[in-house]
Amino acid sequence: MLLLVSCGNKAGKNGSGQVIARADKATLYLDNVKNIIPHGTSSKDSLELLKKYIDNWVREALVIQKAEDNLTDIQKDVEKQLENYRNSLITYAYEKELVKQKLDTAVSNDEIEKYYNSNESNFELKDNIIKVIYIKVSKKAPGIEKLKNWYKSDNPKDRILLAGYCRQFAENFYLDDNSWLLFDDLLKEIPIQTYNKELFLQNNRLVEVSDASSSYFLNIKGFKIRNSTSPLSFERDNIIKIILNKRKLQLITKMKNDIYNDAVNNKKIEIYINDKSKK
Repeated sequence: MLLLVSCGNKAGKNGSGQVIARADKATLYLDNVKNIIPHGTSSKDSLELLKKYIDNWVREALVIQKAEDNLTDIQKDVEKQLENYRNSLITYAYEKELVKQKLDTAVSNDEIEKYYNSNESNFELKDNIIKVIYIKVSKKAPGIEKLKNWYKSDNPKDRILLAGYCRQFAENFYLDDNSWLLFDDLLKEIPIQTYNKELFLQNNRLVEVSDASSSYFLNIKGFKIRNSTSPLSFERDNIIKIILNKRKLQLITKMKNDIYNDAVNNKKIEIYINDKSKK
């Protein structure tokens, strides 16, 4: 750093310390850069970091001066914008802290069901969804004939045997047939070729396909076609988010009204313009 700035000029009128760069009317001083290089950095790396910093500073300073020369005084008056930005940040920080402290995040099943039933027409499926048991195993896996019986069965004992087999031998599996999945997500895992997904779902329940190395077994327990009404269980998380967001907005609105009413009651508001003052 000393090698780079040893020929620099002394301080100008807008700063203090040794001058290390100029860009038209802008000046960069040694004091401005002495904290940019991490402690323990080698001399060579320090010099490279300093050169990059100065190059970036010069480029930015020149653009700023070009803008200063070409914008009107009104365009360059950013004080109001800065004030509005600061006010927005402060308000947002206060609202965020208020929500953190005051928002009730517990949403009951009754609330979820009530919202769903009142807004059922808004829950239209954009994609096909299914309830499914799905297993992918190597073609060389043992006991595949037993697997073929277990994945078709609703017998609780067979389901236990199926789960144990999958944990030991399956390359991938999904056994929660009470939950809805996007059919497109499942198709990413299985080599099924179909030009009409809706027709496929309507005409298939048990599906067995394979590729060069693996076998795939599907037991489609239920499905809903896109553009039909989305089931409550599939929309549950979305409804919780909607309810919480409504509570958040209500909490913020109440806060603003309370602050205003308190100011009115304590005579903290004075308005000096009325109809009679108009010309």
